Amino acid sequence: MFKSTLKLNVLANLGGKVWTGLIQIVFVPLYIKFLGMEAFGLIGFFIMLQNLLSMLDLGLSTTLNRELACRSAKGNAQEARDLVRTMEWIYWSSAIVIAVGIIVVAPWIARSWVNVKGLPAQSVQHSIVLMGLVIAVQWPFSLYYGGLMGLQKQALFNIIRVPMATIQAGGAVLVLWLISQSIEAYFIWQIGIIGIQTVLTGYFLRSSLPKSAQTATFSRDLLRQCWRFAAGMTAISSAVIILTQADKVILSKLLSLEQFGYYVLAFTMGSALIFLVAPVSVALFPKLSELVAAGKTEELRRIYHKGCQLVSLFVFPTGILIALFPQEILMLWTRDPRIVENTYLLLRLIVVGCLFNALVTMPFMLQLAYGWTSLSFYKNIIAIIIMIPLLLLLVSHLGVFGGAITWVLVNAGYVIFEIPITHRRLMRGDMWRWYITDVGLPAICCIIVGVLLKMGFADNVTTLTRLTALAIAFGSMFLACALALPFSRHYFRGVRS
Repeated sequence: MFKSTLKLNVLANLGGKVWTGLIQIVFVPLYIKFLGMEAFGLIGFFIMLQNLLSMLDLGLSTTLNRELACRSAKGNAQEARDLVRTMEWIYWSSAIVIAVGIIVVAPWIARSWVNVKGLPAQSVQHSIVLMGLVIAVQWPFSLYYGGLMGLQKQALFNIIRVPMATIQAGGAVLVLWLISQSIEAYFIWQIGIIGIQTVLTGYFLRSSLPKSAQTATFSRDLLRQCWRFAAGMTAISSAVIILTQADKVILSKLLSLEQFGYYVLAFTMGSALIFLVAPVSVALFPKLSELVAAGKTEELRRIYHKGCQLVSLFVFPTGILIALFPQEILMLWTRDPRIVENTYLLLRLIVVGCLFNALVTMPFMLQLAYGWTSLSFYKNIIAIIIMIPLLLLLVSHLGVFGGAITWVLVNAGYVIFEIPITHRRLMRGDMWRWYITDVGLPAICCIIVGVLLKMGFADNVTTLTRLTALAIAFGSMFLACALALPFSRHYFRGVRS
């Protein structure tokens, strides 16, 4: 039963993440076509603002994920319902405060922060106000998402998310094409669709909670019980957000919106790896939490390494393909030589950083399953102390490339320093298994195959030929990676490890 549920959750998350990721990536060139690169830079500013404000989440969505997983295992129905109701009150109140705050500072942001050349100042200010409303209606969605993940209702969540993401992205294109090619129209559409998505997700979370005879109520006692983990998650997420958004904050101030748009474009493509990792981490985190609570160490070890190997199988072929063939992929994606010329080197650097970032996801999930938040917090504080001066130095000398290089160095540091500490405390004796079996060998196999195929890649070919060659390269690297991993080899042989 466990294996079938876990497999269903991984497949549901993989399908949902891949589809929503593809939807977002596929429609980006159309957004640029209808709005222009400067307005697309404003969308990038919105994404940055959204990520910065997620520090106000206070770690509650991840806390709800973990707590519902533990309470489901123990059968505490009333506590589960009360916990959701308690956090709902906090989230919806925060959403109102966030919206009001952004509306108040919108004139200052439009006038003093973003570097606008072609867009009307009033349009920029209106867009920032609308950004605040989008963030407000989306805010409780992360809570409901965390709750459904904790209940291991990944399939249900993706039944909601996939069609809504399709309508959100595709509908925006139709609005820009048929109604108004304005950035305001784009954000108005987002408000309506995201609001519907949030309401639906909240409804299905409440419907999925275990039944109880009593009405759910706000409970301060439950907040006191989980405050330590939530505080740790707040500290971690705040540090992570600073690390992941510091480059964008600085670049959004120093660069024109158009140049910032190229940077955002490269990050949009590079972040595709995150969509591939999430299905594994989201599906396995509740189960890891259950196994830790139950003290089932050997099963925990088996599931953990299987998750690490799945991450490698998903991210190495894609990440290395993008790093080796950025120009070819960008040309197929955007059909614009000017965009390719301004973006391909950025994409190559950023995707390498995203690859390093993806690899530490499962060790981080292991830390959270044990409730160990201090390592990630202190690690990120040290990284911030190093990163900010380095970022300012490199950006001042290298411009937009300074941000990309800093992103690579910070994430490489995680792989070098965090992995040994994690395994020394939580899974002693398994560090080299992670470095060699889970990550090292599949990476080497993918790189060798990719470089050999890159050497034989011809320029000045037709679109169909280029697409076919990239598909062959991806398939070859995927096969090489699968053969290098014990999990996938056993699967191919029909062995259930």
